[in-house]
Amino acid sequence: MILIGMFDSPFVRRVAVAMDLLGMPFEHRDWSVGRDFDRIREYSPLGRVPVLVLDDGEVLTDSAVILDWLDGQAGGAALLPAHGPRRREALRLAGFATGAVEKALQQVVERVFRPEDKRHEPWVARCHLQMEGALQVLEQACVDAAGREWLCGEHLGLADITLACFCTYARDAVPCDLGRFPALAARVARYEALPVLKKYYVPFFAPQSGAAA
Repeated sequence: MILIGMFDSPFVRRVAVAMDLLGMPFEHRDWSVGRDFDRIREYSPLGRVPVLVLDDGEVLTDSAVILDWLDGQAGGAALLPAHGPRRREALRLAGFATGAVEKALQQVVERVFRPEDKRHEPWVARCHLQMEGALQVLEQACVDAAGREWLCGEHLGLADITLACFCTYARDAVPCDLGRFPALAARVARYEALPVLKKYYVPFFAPQSGAAA
C-alpha cells in the first residue's frame, strides 16, 4: 500500500500511526499539497491528503474513511470498541479533536497563507474560541479518564491516536497553550512519548506544510 502526504499533516500522521499499530506496512510518498498538488491529483482529483492506494489499485481518501477501512481489515474493534457506550465515546472524542484541529487549520490559513491585508481578525478569534471549546471538552474527558491508561478501551485506539496527533498539531501550528488544559496536556505528552507516535512526528512548518483533511 502507498500512503501519500506529509507527516506534518495531523490527518496523514494519524493514518500512519494506525497502520503501524495494526502491523500494516506501507510505502510513503512525502508529497505536499502545495509543491506536489498535480501529482496528488493523479490519485485523488480533490488534491487533498491523506490518500491511501491499496494493493489492488483502489484509492481511498479522507482519513476517517481510511481508518474505517483499516479497522475493518484488522477484524474490527482494533481501533474502535465494537459497539456500545465506549464506541460512542471514542467517536465523540475523535469528533471534538477533529473539530479542534479543523479550527486550528483555519487559523493557520488566515494568519500564514492569507496576505496580511486580507486577514479577518474577528474570524480568527471565532475559530480560536471554537478550538478552545473543543479542547475544554477533551480536557474534561481526560479528567474523567484519570487513572485509565487509554481513553475508551483496553489498548491504544482511535480516540487516543486522534487526540495526540490533532492536539499536538494545534499546539505547534497556532497560539494554543495546552498548559491551560493540564489533564489533556499530560495525556498528550504521555501518548507522544510512545515509539509509534514519535516515529511519525514531524514539526509543523507553515510555509511547507501539506496539512489537509
